[in-house]
Amino acid sequence: MKNNHDLWATHFPQFIENRDKGVDFLMDASSLVKLAAGRQLFYPGSLCENYLLVLEGAVKVQIMSESGREVLLYHVRSGDSCVLTTSCMLSGDCYPAEGITESEVTAFAMSSHAFYRCIEQSPFFREFVFKNFSSRLSKLIGRMEAVVFETIDQRICKNLLESGEKLMTKTHQELAYELGSAREVVSRHLKTFESYGWVKLKRGTIDIIDREALIKVCAKR
Repeated sequence: MKNNHDLWATHFPQFIENRDKGVDFLMDASSLVKLAAGRQLFYPGSLCENYLLVLEGAVKVQIMSESGREVLLYHVRSGDSCVLTTSCMLSGDCYPAEGITESEVTAFAMSSHAFYRCIEQSPFFREFVFKNFSSRLSKLIGRMEAVVFETIDQRICKNLLESGEKLMTKTHQELAYELGSAREVVSRHLKTFESYGWVKLKRGTIDIIDREALIKVCAKR
């Protein structure tokens, strides 16, 4: 079983390679945590008390619409930090969304005290935090732009193509959740795609028949 030093070296080697006193303190102050699947890590209005760096597993961050529909914002996976956690740490605000583990998650957790101290003392950690924050924020904005400016056909086609697989094991409900849409809407458009001969639908799977047709839909303006 790997010790904490080995885990840092495997998942966050830059911390080992660029260590200074602030980073040494942060690594020593961090605890290795294991979180069960389906655990709620934070919710709207909750305080941000820990900064997490994910080693294994995935956390989904989502908001709930007034109608009760869940809208996925992004995932936090191995090597990632959470953009909302960073934002709340830096601003002192409460969480505006909820985070739930999709699988068992292993992560390094550091207290807000350790986070602030390292931000103050370590140029390397400051750069790490802000680079990750900027990158994750850009991706989140890109996702919101897609929701606002792309048609549902384009978003479905893009999602189908991104996997790179011909046969996707995914339900219409799962696809709708990822797209921030309703299952009925996604099912209707998929059935239209099937009538065009672009996909073949079976229970729990989507077989891509005409990839070029999906690419053309994505390219439309």
